[in-house]
Amino acid sequence: MALVFIDGRNVQRSQWPNLSDEELVERVRDWAERNGHEEIVVFDGTAPDGAIGSGAESGDDWLIREVPKHPGAWLVTSDRALRKAAGKDAGRVIGGGSFLGELQK
Repeated sequence: MALVFIDGRNVQRSQWPNLSDEELVERVRDWAERNGHEEIVVFDGTAPDGAIGSGAESGDDWLIREVPKHPGAWLVTSDRALRKAAGKDAGRVIGGGSFLGELQK
């Protein structure tokens, strides 16, 4: 089992048309359940049920602060700056598009 932090907006923008917030959270929840992972989907500002909204700070800043508190956790984002800032001790870093492909299986 892995704790998986997901940059929600980044993953949404990995495909056109973009998934809705709710659809992304639902697909991530199903994926995590099938694979025995714990998921944390983070959105800038407000978030749908089952996800975390970053409030006044950016989702990237929230992830930069929180992901390093969990060495070995996975980080899902294609944002290179976020990968560098938050993913140093990550057990795995996955691009948004690759992760969307996993959600569709």
